[in-house]
Amino acid sequence: MKHPTHTSRRTLLALIGASVASAPLLNSPRAAALRAAAGLDDPAKKEIAMKLVSSAENSSLDWKAQYKYIEDIGDGRGYTAGIIGFCSGTGDMLDLVELYTDRRPGNVLAPYLPALRRVNGTDSHDGLDPDYPRDWGRAAQDQTFKQAQNDERDRVYFNPAVRQGKADGLRVLGQFAYYDAIVMHGDGTDPTSFRNIRGRALNRARPPAQGGDEVTYLDAFLDARVWAMKQEEAHSDTSRVDTAQRVFLRKGNLDLDTPLDWKVYGDSFHLD
Repeated sequence: MKHPTHTSRRTLLALIGASVASAPLLNSPRAAALRAAAGLDDPAKKEIAMKLVSSAENSSLDWKAQYKYIEDIGDGRGYTAGIIGFCSGTGDMLDLVELYTDRRPGNVLAPYLPALRRVNGTDSHDGLDPDYPRDWGRAAQDQTFKQAQNDERDRVYFNPAVRQGKADGLRVLGQFAYYDAIVMHGDGTDPTSFRNIRGRALNRARPPAQGGDEVTYLDAFLDARVWAMKQEEAHSDTSRVDTAQRVFLRKGNLDLDTPLDWKVYGDSFHLD
């Protein structure tokens, strides 16, 4: 469970669709070579990504312990829960429970679907309290529910981020920077969404697929990400960029090779 002093760290806006714009020069030799290298979707790299996000979202590297996590962290998005912080107020929790119900009709969360539809877009608990957190924990003991969380994480967040990262010719660190941004900011149309963070970066630098320098582009992207985080008080602590992703970038660790050492919100982490 997330440490109480580390709450309100995410802005999970619903991702409607998961379309990703293709980058120019996608078939250039350099872009092809980069795509041929191990990406964030390599199982070992994906495991690192899950731990990095969990260090920020849950103050723990044990991301698999978060299937049962549920809490209202007071960020205006209702309940936040599960391995990626699905929110009752942003649509992704509703999508998850609908998927789970498709796969396991009559599950313990199915009766809450009408309430989840009503509260979508608000921070209301109407129709969810008092038993929804308890029943979420019960559902989290079901492997079908765990798999549904995995699948929605990939469909809505992980796969679009990796796809766009590869299209931009980015290696593992860049793909992770995209993933962490899309987890926190979503991919909507507001100025702080992932696509607009990327747009701000593109105004300053070109990604490798467009002939640019990867480090220069990632610096521009992280600068844009910090700007977006500072637009909301809940995200004003930018250490998940400053003392984590930026540290890897400055060390030239563009493939997120272990060992890794970083800090998030004052906590130190290490991966061998």
